[in-house]
Amino acid sequence: MSGTEPVRARVLAAVEAALEDVLGRQLGPVPEDTGLFDDLRLDSSSVLELLLLVEDGTGAAVDPETLDIDHLRTIRSFTDYVEGLLTAGQVAA
Repeated sequence: MSGTEPVRARVLAAVEAALEDVLGRQLGPVPEDTGLFDDLRLDSSSVLELLLLVEDGTGAAVDPETLDIDHLRTIRSFTDYVEGLLTAGQVAA
């Protein structure tokens, strides 16, 4: 991730790219209130793949102790969660 973009824009781009990889298709512009389960039909294995891809794409270290189902409701809530990890300095070693 380049250092010239705001953190949120970089995280959102990484989340969208990861979703396209997980779903195996282009998403195009997708609203941040799009539901990961309800609208995109992710399941537990695709969420795990999403988490790994976003960790790789952002350098964030997802902590299973702080990850809650509410963080996975929408693209916005997941992006907020990952952005918060990066802002707090929780990066992969």
